[in-house]
Amino acid sequence: MGMIQHIVQHQRFQQIVIGLIFTNAVIIGMETYPALYDPNPQLFFWLEQAFLWAFTVEIALRMVAAGSPVRFFKSGWNLFDFVIVASGHLFVGGYFISVLRILRVLRVLRAITVIPSLQRMVAALLRTIPAIGNIMILLSILFYLFAVIGTILYRDELPEYFGSLHTTLLTLFQIVTLESWASGVMRPLMEQAPYAWIYFVVFILSGTFIIVNLFIGVIVTNVQEVATICEKTGEPRPTAQDIRLAEVHSEVQQLRQEMRELATELREKAHRK
Repeated sequence: MGMIQHIVQHQRFQQIVIGLIFTNAVIIGMETYPALYDPNPQLFFWLEQAFLWAFTVEIALRMVAAGSPVRFFKSGWNLFDFVIVASGHLFVGGYFISVLRILRVLRVLRAITVIPSLQRMVAALLRTIPAIGNIMILLSILFYLFAVIGTILYRDELPEYFGSLHTTLLTLFQIVTLESWASGVMRPLMEQAPYAWIYFVVFILSGTFIIVNLFIGVIVTNVQEVATICEKTGEPRPTAQDIRLAEVHSEVQQLRQEMRELATELREKAHRK
């Protein structure tokens, strides 16, 4: 087991796994070109089998290195890897089910599990979920208000964009992405409603420049916090629990220092008496 642990933890092993993941991604992408795939279906099939068994051996080695399956599956990253690889072994009559062929693309996501910097980025994104939830609620309220206003004001002038509530919501989504909103939506509407520009300017200012910047601000803040904690703790794969434990550890160390200072002061007072 010691030798297997050494192999799994070796940097060259990680590099080989990353290389296999991205090479497999390129092969899967090549299958989408009929000119490449149609003349060589068996070649692509055996290449797929080779990658599948290479990843299976990798998972098996990591499971042995962990000491037990229970310890291996305690990590969410390991569970994710196992599910992705295990799904590739489900086939019927030697041919993969169409859905499972599509699921093979998810193997590219395994790059996250073997690259610590990507794990830190994902950890930062997961920490933003509570704050992003509140922003989403605010954005939903904003969309609903402007959708109702837009439908009431412009359903007769431009029914293909403002004819109903759900149509207006889709139009607002196009506007908030700043995709052809001026030439495709606003200017045709202004030919019949000259003051419609006020509606669009107010929505873009509030929906794009404020709400979207809130998203970016929350994500950037959490990325910086995770990076700072990683530098202090030296942990390559921080989780929310790791972050909280690091904070508690810092507080305990500070409390211990204060208790030592208090004990020293009490001994000095007792010695004077």
